[in-house]
Amino acid sequence: MSAVLAIALKDLRQRLRDRSAIVLGFIAPLAVAWLISMAFGSVGSFHANVAVVDLDGGPVAAGFSTFVKGPDLADLLTVKSTAGEADARAKVANGDLSAAFVIPRGFSDAITSGQGLPITVLASVDSSVAEQVARSLAQSFTAQIEAVQLSVKAAVLAGAPPSTVAELAQKAAAVRPPERTVTQPSGTKELSAIGYYAPAMGIFFMFFAIDFGAAGYFLERTGGTLDRLAAAPIGPGAILLGKSLATFVYGLASLGTVAVVTSLAFHADWGPPLAVFALIVALALTLVGLTALVITAARTQRQASGFASILTFGLVLLGGNFIFIGGAPQILRTLALLTPNGWALRAFTDFAGGADWTAGVTPLMAILAFAFGSGAVAFALRRRVVNL
Repeated sequence: MSAVLAIALKDLRQRLRDRSAIVLGFIAPLAVAWLISMAFGSVGSFHANVAVVDLDGGPVAAGFSTFVKGPDLADLLTVKSTAGEADARAKVANGDLSAAFVIPRGFSDAITSGQGLPITVLASVDSSVAEQVARSLAQSFTAQIEAVQLSVKAAVLAGAPPSTVAELAQKAAAVRPPERTVTQPSGTKELSAIGYYAPAMGIFFMFFAIDFGAAGYFLERTGGTLDRLAAAPIGPGAILLGKSLATFVYGLASLGTVAVVTSLAFHADWGPPLAVFALIVALALTLVGLTALVITAARTQRQASGFASILTFGLVLLGGNFIFIGGAPQILRTLALLTPNGWALRAFTDFAGGADWTAGVTPLMAILAFAFGSGAVAFALRRRVVNL
C-alpha cells in the first residue's frame, strides 16, 4: 500500500506542477460555466424595454397601449417613450430598446369597419427573444380583435340590428376567453443556466484528465521510469493501482471543486450533497476506466492523445454538455443515455428542479456500470501494454 500511495502522490505532484492541468481542471470549468450562464441566462430572468409608437391615436390603438402597459406584463416589459417611428428605429438599432410596436394611421377606423391593418414590430437581430415575445403579444392582441369582429358579424347575420354594432363590439371586447393560462406552483423549481452548465462544464473539463493520464504513462515508458518500477519489488498491479488512484483523486478534486465554488459563489443548485458526492465519485471512477482504456488501446503517446480527444469530445457531444439536452430532439436525448455524463446531467438537472436523492439512484447505477465496463475492456486488453 505504501508503494501505491507513493506512486499516486508522485503522479499528482507532477500533474499539479503542470499549469495546464490546473487551468483545465479547476479554472476553465468555473470561467466557462459562468460565461455561458451569463450568455443564456434563464427563462424567468427575461425582461425587455419596448416602446409603442401610436400613429393612429384612435381608441383601438389606445387599447393596445393599455394592454402592453398592463400589470400582467409589468414583470416582462418596461414601456419607454419615443419621439416617433424614426426615433424608435434608432433606439432599437443601438440597443436602447429591445423591440418597438408601430401602430399605423387609420388602425382604429379599419378595425371598427371590420377590416384590419397590421401592427409593425421593430426588433434587432441581436434581440431574437425580444422579437418573438413582441410578435406574440401583437398577434395575441389582433387575435382578440378578430374574435370580436367575428362575434359581431355572427350577431348581425343572426338578426341583430346594424345600429347596435358598436354596442355589440364593446360587449364582445369585454368578454374574456373561456380558457386562460394561469401560473400555479408545480412543486418544482426553475432550472437556471448556471444550474445546468456548472456540472456540464465541470464534467467536460474533468474528462481532459484522460489525456493527462495517458500521456503521462507513455512519457514514463519512453523515459524508462516504468522499467525501473517494474524491476522494483512492487509488482505491476501496484503501479497500475497507484496511477489509477492519482487519476481518481484528480478527477474527484476537479469536479468537487467546481461543485463547491459554483454552489457558494454562483448559487448553482447541484442537489442533495450526499447524492451529488456519490455521482462525482462514480464519474471519477469512470475517468479511471476510460484512462486505462486509452492506455491499453494506444501504441504511442500521439495515438493516446488522439484517442483521448475523440473519446472526450464524443462523450460530451452525445451527452449534452454543450446544449440543454432536455430541449433536444428525442434521438439526442436517447443517445445521451449511452454516456456517463449524459446520465450525470440528467441527475443534476432533476436535482436542480427540486427532485430528492432518489432521482440519482438510476443515473448512479448507469455511471458505475459504464465505469466497470470500460475498466473490464481495459483489463481484457492489458497484454497490449508493454512493460507491464
